[in-house]
Amino acid sequence: MRNVLFIIILVLIVIVSLLIYQNLTSRPSEDPGPDDGTIHPRPPEPEKQIKFGDRLYIRIIKAEDKFELWFSSDNKPYELYKSYVICTYSGGLGPKKKQGDYKSPEGFYSTTKGLLNPNSNYHLSFNIGYPNAFDRANGYTGDFLMVHGGCASAGCYAMTDPIITEIYGLVEQAFAGGQKVVPIHIFPFAMTQNKMNQYQDSEYIDFWQTLKPAYDFFETSHRVPLVEVSGKQYLVKAG
Repeated sequence: MRNVLFIIILVLIVIVSLLIYQNLTSRPSEDPGPDDGTIHPRPPEPEKQIKFGDRLYIRIIKAEDKFELWFSSDNKPYELYKSYVICTYSGGLGPKKKQGDYKSPEGFYSTTKGLLNPNSNYHLSFNIGYPNAFDRANGYTGDFLMVHGGCASAGCYAMTDPIITEIYGLVEQAFAGGQKVVPIHIFPFAMTQNKMNQYQDSEYIDFWQTLKPAYDFFETSHRVPLVEVSGKQYLVKAG
């Protein structure tokens, strides 16, 4: 009888112990530490804001259909605000040389307050300033080369109406904040050495070699270089 009672007590102790253990191990940790094995997603970074008085810089990379809008606060290096997809441009890679070739320009351009067009047939637009000093020195012709809305091009960069609305508003704000000129630098592709080697047999390679120093300077410093025209060629200086 005593043996039976002892066995019953022992069994009850084992059952209670198992229940206690199960309860402890199944409870979620109230304060999981960094090494609990759980992957915690990073909170999203706050969206960048272009403030009144910030300066703008536009960089276009044709082969990637990329329109980049950069901004600088208090003369600090430029930061990328957004990269937009160009809806369309015309004429493929290479510089524009004459009226009617339907080429979208490459090179170093700029827009000013007087080149904004709020009454454009393509919603909103601003002129990129073609022909510039380089184009005129080389006898290149053409006019009314724009960044505009819609998705049709005869030498312009078409961005669609919603995107040009945002870009136009920020360019207009930059002028209102005191910026006199917004640089627009247009490259055929991201001008890494590998890309230059890829296009080394192009008829435009000599021209592209004159663009590369400006691309490299901005990539390194995030500052806009000074560009002059000398002997019918671009001459890139430090910013």
